[in-house]
Amino acid sequence: MDISQLYNIFKGSTGVSTDTRKIQKGNLFFALKGPNFNANFLVKQAIESGASYCVIDEKEFFIPEKTILVKDVLQTLQQLALHHRKNFLFPVIAITGSNGKTTTKELASAVLSTSFKTYSTPGNFNNHIGVPITLLSVPAETQMLVIELGANHLGENKFLCELSEPDYGIITNNGKDHLEGYGGLEGVRKGNGEVYEYLKRKNAKAFVSSVQEDLMVNSQTMNRIIYGAHKNSIVSAQIIKSFPLLQVKLLFENNETAEVQTQLTGDYNLENILAASAIGYYFKVSVSKIKFAIENYRPANNRSQFLEKDGNNFILDAYNANPSSMKLALENFSLLPLENKIAVLGEMAELGKYSLEEHQLILDLCSSIEFKEIWLVGKEFSIAKTSSQLKNKEVKFFQDVEEAKKYFLKKKFTGYSFLFKGSRKNKLEQMIL
Repeated sequence: MDISQLYNIFKGSTGVSTDTRKIQKGNLFFALKGPNFNANFLVKQAIESGASYCVIDEKEFFIPEKTILVKDVLQTLQQLALHHRKNFLFPVIAITGSNGKTTTKELASAVLSTSFKTYSTPGNFNNHIGVPITLLSVPAETQMLVIELGANHLGENKFLCELSEPDYGIITNNGKDHLEGYGGLEGVRKGNGEVYEYLKRKNAKAFVSSVQEDLMVNSQTMNRIIYGAHKNSIVSAQIIKSFPLLQVKLLFENNETAEVQTQLTGDYNLENILAASAIGYYFKVSVSKIKFAIENYRPANNRSQFLEKDGNNFILDAYNANPSSMKLALENFSLLPLENKIAVLGEMAELGKYSLEEHQLILDLCSSIEFKEIWLVGKEFSIAKTSSQLKNKEVKFFQDVEEAKKYFLKKKFTGYSFLFKGSRKNKLEQMIL
């Protein structure tokens, strides 16, 4: 069966699924494989759950009139997604970068949704499996697609661009994320830069932050829209207030202004707000609608949230972390007008040979900041702690979040301010939620 035939089956289905626990009646099920699973074994279960057809790549699981045998299920899923993408008659905006890409995606989607039927990447469906699922899930009435590209090694963003064929793109920034897969910061720059390379070949447009000097240099020969403090910027901003939530003044190139009270904590979110505002303004969304969308966006998934609970303040930014984002979070926390600050830091993942050095650098930063206490969660911080310079600091080490939670509950804190920042594996939010 070729892709055009499979596409006809897809169009007659109720959508695609890769999870037997979430199948809806009439879904086209793709039996993916991974290091620890093989969904070919779940074909009968998928059919019983309502799947119209199952795409498989092991012939012993073939069931006449219910299965479609292909050479490789994942490649077929990706090919089907590309075939579907070529039928889109609306703009596709791709967002990648080391930090802020999910918040930027959500803010941009919120802004565009005020004027267009907008679809965006659900959750973290941003890799070689998530992107094709996102493309195949786009509703028929869509007028704008905002898609997040998440890569952890060279070549992945190139592949995701060739799959999603964006008309516009943003690299939020280049930072120290996925150092293990990229082999270092220069690898990160090259990997994210694959998005620019694709946009150049297509003569597509890039939205570029004037604050990111390397991106400004790398995009000089591109068709670009600049945002931030620059003479050719379409929107810039001033911070009015940082605490408890970020309040900013947006200044657009047509001289319109808007004071925006966000639901986000952290000055580092200013660039995310600017990116979303630039996208909206470029696509003729009114300034009043941009203001409305940003003010009504509420962060979820433990990202940039400010909470007051049991007499304490909590800055919950624990969805993920890398050395760059943790540094920003600590510096921002240090500037807030709060008493009795405790930094709760979970170990950072995917750093490979750079792990010890990067954890030590974070602890060195902590040594220069006036925190009442520093709590370190995970073995990577334990190793780094032995050689760090945390002089005259109250430091507590915990093997995991369960141990930290027991201590937190036992002490019955009140009148304290906590920052929670760490990689997803730590699940630091479990301490208070």
